[in-house]
Amino acid sequence: MNEELIQGYRDFLDNGKTERECISETVKAAVDKGYKELCTVTELKPGDKVYHVNRDKSIALFHIGSEDIEKGMNILGAHIDSPRLDLKMKPLYEKDGIVYLNTHYYGGIKKYQWVAHPLALHGVVFRKDGTCALVNVGEDEDDTALCISDILPHIAQDQMKKTASEFFPGEDLDLVVGLTPRGSEEKDAGKNAIMELIKERYDIEESDFLSAELEVVPAGKTRMLGFDRSMILGYGQDDRVCSYTSLQALLEAEGVPERTACCLLVDKEEIGSTGATGMDSALLPNILSEVLALLGKTSDLSLRRTLRNSYMLSSDVNSAYDPLHTELYDKQNSSVLDGGVVFNKYTGSRGKSGASDANPEFIAKLRKVMDDNGVTFQMAEMARVDVGGGGTIAKFAAYYGMEVIDCGVAVLSMHAPWEITSAFDVESAYNCYRAFLTLK
Repeated sequence: MNEELIQGYRDFLDNGKTERECISETVKAAVDKGYKELCTVTELKPGDKVYHVNRDKSIALFHIGSEDIEKGMNILGAHIDSPRLDLKMKPLYEKDGIVYLNTHYYGGIKKYQWVAHPLALHGVVFRKDGTCALVNVGEDEDDTALCISDILPHIAQDQMKKTASEFFPGEDLDLVVGLTPRGSEEKDAGKNAIMELIKERYDIEESDFLSAELEVVPAGKTRMLGFDRSMILGYGQDDRVCSYTSLQALLEAEGVPERTACCLLVDKEEIGSTGATGMDSALLPNILSEVLALLGKTSDLSLRRTLRNSYMLSSDVNSAYDPLHTELYDKQNSSVLDGGVVFNKYTGSRGKSGASDANPEFIAKLRKVMDDNGVTFQMAEMARVDVGGGGTIAKFAAYYGMEVIDCGVAVLSMHAPWEITSAFDVESAYNCYRAFLTLK
């Protein structure tokens, strides 16, 4: 096992529980490897390393190659957002002696999995004067924890008759954060008391929640899993396992690459890649246009040629085969824990709805470079045809005409607060991405 890689990955998960935190960790690592902010350079030449951060929630890094960039780049694209709960704009309220924070869930979750567990609050609050309060509550073992309460089983007969998707409504996923002071009859005494504590800690007013981005995530650090320590248990491995290994593959590349190498870490994949920080935007062509201009290429044709001639791995996770639920999988076409990095020729749902379907010519090239570099890989799809499926950022890259395929790590308990990966698969993904960057 590559102990240094695995420990670095665990640290990345622990320090990057939100998109903004992932970007901060990424920038620190890139600067340590000699990358410069794109806006600080006046020209680019082979061997140069630059990065551009977009709204603190997505980033593109480029290692300029010796070959004309119009012949295409090798792009590693992953997403850094994960399923979670977000605080609403007016979150704080009091009800019958208990003070709560109101939430709205983000991405595909099983709501019941977030109940009766220690949770943490991460994010930013912007005041009207433009200053920012960085919020982190519940991660330190000596700090207070947050939690969503549940009904005791003794009186939950009606709840237990409902389906799993119904018995805990999204509107009930509210955090317990305090109690009404004993003996107080003042209206909202508990809410006001909690707000005073928040103000003392972060110097914010209740109205500042209107311009906040606060995410509720599982509290605690990543752990090694199993008596043999062969697996990793942690929050946000979809898709930070691919984000970290893609980033490290780029940062560890030495010398001047032949084709320009790019790592693209984006936001909002879990809700369709929407918005200015998601892949379904002009994010990539906008940043690439700046790079091309610094290379002396300012025409739209140069941009189109560069995108069309590029190769991309949509570095995203796949569902791991679960021996306890075999009816959901086509075993022969499933990915397994410890089986190496996973290539998905197509994603989508049922009849490949919403899929990006990779060209066999491209897959053949990838097979050769993987074999030449001794990379362990497997080919798979998510589940049985009629069970369901999911999408990735691949189709948004394919829009530009480039060759793209999904390639990542098998995950057990995907989208749960704590997900499971194999340490060997994490290392295989890293080796795969390093090999891919040499593809011609």
